[in-house]
Amino acid sequence: MATQSPAGSFSPTATPSATPTSEDETPLDGDVAPDAGGAELASNKQPPFAAKALTVLATLPIKGRAPKTGYTRAMFGQAWADVDKNGCDTRNDILDRDLSAKTFKPGTRDCMVLTGILADPYTAVTIDFVRGTTTSSAVQIDHVVALNDAWQKGAQQLSKDQRTALANDPLNLLAVDGPSNQQKGAGDAATWLPPNKGYRCEYVARQISVKATYKLWVTQAEHDAMAKVLDSCAQIEVPTNQTAAPAAPVILPAPVPVAPVAPVEAAPAPAPAPAPAPLAEVPAPAPANVYYQNCTAVRAAGAAPIRVGDPGFQSKFDRDGDGVGCE
Repeated sequence: MATQSPAGSFSPTATPSATPTSEDETPLDGDVAPDAGGAELASNKQPPFAAKALTVLATLPIKGRAPKTGYTRAMFGQAWADVDKNGCDTRNDILDRDLSAKTFKPGTRDCMVLTGILADPYTAVTIDFVRGTTTSSAVQIDHVVALNDAWQKGAQQLSKDQRTALANDPLNLLAVDGPSNQQKGAGDAATWLPPNKGYRCEYVARQISVKATYKLWVTQAEHDAMAKVLDSCAQIEVPTNQTAAPAAPVILPAPVPVAPVAPVEAAPAPAPAPAPAPLAEVPAPAPANVYYQNCTAVRAAGAAPIRVGDPGFQSKFDRDGDGVGCE
C-alpha cells in the first residue's frame, strides 16, 4: 500500500492487481535465483566520472526509430539473470539496494527480500513492500531505458551478451511504484516523465548515461525533451560507477634520524698543576775555535747534541742530515 509522503503532490495507491509490464514477462518474484548469465557489465564503458548530463547528451546520435520488428523480451537474455554472479537474481539485488528496513527469507544468505520500505522516486510516495503473489507488484523494477525503446534505438546491433547486460545493469534499473512503471511502458523522455517533477533531472541524466554506455541513440523529440528538463539543472552529472582519478601522492621528505643525546656529566675537578720541572743547566758556550774529534768528544764536553752553527759542529756529526749531530 502506498502512503502519502510530505514532499509529494501525487499519491497513487499501489494496487495488488498490478501485473508485470511487457518489459518483464517472468513472474515478479521467483523462488529460485536464475542461473548466472554470460554478460560482463565491466566491458561496457560508462561516461567519465562527474560528466555533465548536457555534455553527454550532446554526444548521443540523433536518429529516427528503427522498426520494432523482431523485438521480444528474450532478445535481452534471461530475465533477472545473475550477471554479477553473487548468487542473487537482479530483481532481488535492486530491491536490496533501493529498499530500507528490509527482511530476507531465511536460508537465502540475505538474498531474497521479503519486506521493505521504498521511498519511490517516481511519485515521492512511501510504499511498504511485502513479497507475495498479490502484493509484490506494488514495487516493480523499472528499466529506466525501456528494452523495447532500446531495441528501436541501437540495441538490435548489440550482441546477445551486451543486451543481457543492458537488461540487468544496475545503472538502468530502479525499484519504483508499480502502477507508474506500467503507465510508462516503453515510453522515452518525449512521451513519459515521472510525476514527481523533483526527480526528472536525475531520471533524464540516468537515461542519458545508459544510452551513452550502450551506444544507443535518441530521436529528435527525445533529445529536445531531455534538454528541456536539463534547462533547470544544467550542472547535474550523469550517474556512473566510475570514480574520480586518485590524487597524486604527496611525497614527504624522509625524516632525519636524530641521534640520542648522552647526558652531560659534570666535568671532574681539575688536577693540581704539576710542580715546574727544575731548569736544566745551560752549558756555557764553547769557544769559537773548539774542535771535536768525534761525537764522544762532543758528549764528553757536554755539547751534545750539537747543531749546525754551534762551535765545533762538523757535518760528519749529522749523519741523518737533520741539522743536529751526536743525538
